[in-house]
Amino acid sequence: MEGWYDRRDSVYIEFCVADSKNVKINFEEAKFVFSCLGGTDQVKHENEVDLFEGIDQNESIHKRTDRSVLCCLRKAEPGKAWPRLTKEKAKLTWLSVDFNNWKDWEGDSDDELGNFDNFPEGGDGDMAFNTQEAMAKMMNNMGGEDCLPDLDDVDDVRASLWSSSFPCFTSLGLIQKHVSL
Repeated sequence: MEGWYDRRDSVYIEFCVADSKNVKINFEEAKFVFSCLGGTDQVKHENEVDLFEGIDQNESIHKRTDRSVLCCLRKAEPGKAWPRLTKEKAKLTWLSVDFNNWKDWEGDSDDELGNFDNFPEGGDGDMAFNTQEAMAKMMNNMGGEDCLPDLDDVDDVRASLWSSSFPCFTSLGLIQKHVSL
């Protein structure tokens, strides 16, 4: 299922099409047209959406991965929230809100948003996405090794807890100092 989410300067739409080929995206002032061939059977996928508000056609971009095509539609009026993706209030059966990526940004300052939307820039719109680099950046933002607990004494702690909970096993010599992590 395809999903979309709103940000301060952009609206994102993800088309979940595995192994997409011949991706064609047309960004118009108030319309968005997507088509491609996808899946093992290379089925044709087409969507045309009349957008809630205008977009900057020249700044809107997309990236293709093996599993999906993510489109970043730059808003013509940054800072204006979109309550829905489409001009009409009608519910599109093929489209849902992507709550995993949704962020209520309206009350946040630019500093609070930080690097929440790091959509890679450059290229011809069909950009390669370096997953390892993105994961490394995400891990660095999480605090690194300093946040991890010290596990050097975990064997002793578990053995101590086990022996105090089950003294009969301790007296029989049945406690082993082996821990699988």
